[in-house]
Amino acid sequence: MSTAMLTKMHINGYDVLSVNSGPWRVCTQADRLGSFASREEALAYAAALPARKKHGRQATTAK
Repeated sequence: MSTAMLTKMHINGYDVLSVNSGPWRVCTQADRLGSFASREEALAYAAALPARKKHGRQATTAK
């Protein structure tokens, strides 16, 4: 039995990851945006994309 090896980085709000030394992928939580042969290509692509902001609920106080 073998264990999968995951390498993951985060840049500009995008995940840059590789599984078992396979191709590098640039993803959001819902979509895969691109697949690249090298980590440098994937990081350059993610850096060139517009920055993503996390869409979360902000706490508001009512008086």
